[in-house]
Amino acid sequence: MAGDVLTQPSIVPAVVFLLPMLAGTIVFAATRMGRAFQQRVCVLTAALVTGLSAWMAYRILQGVVLTIWSGELRVDALSALMVVIIGGIGLLTAVYSVRYLEERMPARRTRIFYGLLMWFLGTMLWGCVTNNVIMLYVAIEATTLTSGLLVAFYWDRRALEAGYKYLMLLTIGITFALFGCVLLYAGAAATDKLAGASALLISNIRTVAQFLPSGTAAITIAFLVIGFGTKAGIAPFHPWLPDAHAEAPTPISVLLSGVMIKMALYAMARTVSIFYPAWPQVTIFLVALGTFTMLLGIILALTQDDLKRLLAYSSVSQMGYVLVGIGLGTYLGCYGGLYHLLNHALFKSLLFMSVGAVMYATGVRRISELGGLRKQMPITSACFFLGALAIAGFPPLNGFWSKLTIYLALARAGLWWAAVIAVTVSILTMVVMVRAAYRVFWGARVSSITSASVVNEVPARMWAPMVFLAGMCALLGIYPQMPYPLLNRAAAVLATLGR
Repeated sequence: MAGDVLTQPSIVPAVVFLLPMLAGTIVFAATRMGRAFQQRVCVLTAALVTGLSAWMAYRILQGVVLTIWSGELRVDALSALMVVIIGGIGLLTAVYSVRYLEERMPARRTRIFYGLLMWFLGTMLWGCVTNNVIMLYVAIEATTLTSGLLVAFYWDRRALEAGYKYLMLLTIGITFALFGCVLLYAGAAATDKLAGASALLISNIRTVAQFLPSGTAAITIAFLVIGFGTKAGIAPFHPWLPDAHAEAPTPISVLLSGVMIKMALYAMARTVSIFYPAWPQVTIFLVALGTFTMLLGIILALTQDDLKRLLAYSSVSQMGYVLVGIGLGTYLGCYGGLYHLLNHALFKSLLFMSVGAVMYATGVRRISELGGLRKQMPITSACFFLGALAIAGFPPLNGFWSKLTIYLALARAGLWWAAVIAVTVSILTMVVMVRAAYRVFWGARVSSITSASVVNEVPARMWAPMVFLAGMCALLGIYPQMPYPLLNRAAAVLATLGR
């Protein structure tokens, strides 16, 4: 279990987030260097981060918790899972962006893009390795600032509007998380149960959460759910998400949906789960909020003609599944929620990259203006269709197993109403995604753009990350026990209400 671990000092948790911060600074400072230098720094840094994250995961599986700076940075199985996801998706995104941006903007603009991209990755990684409850808020707010500039990167009217909405709503929303974190610290410090240990460290707060007054706990939980839930795109705090995902450059859409909203959900799980043992009724609230989120998200996705907005609303829906699983507080629920978090990072990144490939080849992203691309873009069509089936939970792909685990966890908890809603949403997801895939790639050609002979498959540096992600979706479907060792330990960190 989570308690049977050995704490070991290590500098790697600091290096893993400071490295991309340094790389971003180098890219910004190297004003005379060309685009190739920027790309190499970005890809190499992402590769090093991925390697470090894999090493940390390996050490965690040996029963070690890595710490540094008197416990201010702490990597357990849950942190390691998130760092692996961010590192892996970050590397694939960096490779994908090399060709995606190559013909779209001058080197001066790409310098800004790659610098901010590195800082964005660094701040997300910082949020996952920090053990300080106030620094957790600071890190998440830092991701808002760096990613907000990337959302508005194209500087046209729609991008600026999306960036403004993104920064305004998330800054207001995440302020509630600050209030919650401060209350959490103050309540823990007031208990006199820490025997001189720091009340700022989440690992210490977890041991005394049951001693907080019920009124303080209720307000703290509400603030944390609103604050981190806004960042995670949980309904009804999600209005920023479709605009930001749609108007950001596609590589940033991949990171926003693939990892950033999950990093916010990680922060919610890390803080709110400490209240489960003393206030188990919190789990019912989180399950209800999660089912509302998944249902509203897919209903809104049904009406979308814009491919990127469709994927954005489906991200809202899929985050509902993760929240339901983690919100149950049981081992099975947490395992299913974290497994779906991992799976969603894979197939949603795949889907956004596929849509980016369509936009790269045609300049169009509306379903009604596309059709018949299967023969012209066979790799992209296969990747998109596989991603659509995976997100719908179609066997034998990876989404099936994580969703099935969540269904079983709900059934074991006696929440049959939530299980029925979750299954229904999966069916609707299949309708939405398969319909979009058919109309774009197999439907009749409806415009001169898609009928033109100049539409070709995207370059290898764009489809290679897509093929890798598609392969992972299939591999985890055929061999679902592959991520079990790390997921098992990560679920044990959160699970506090039994099996």
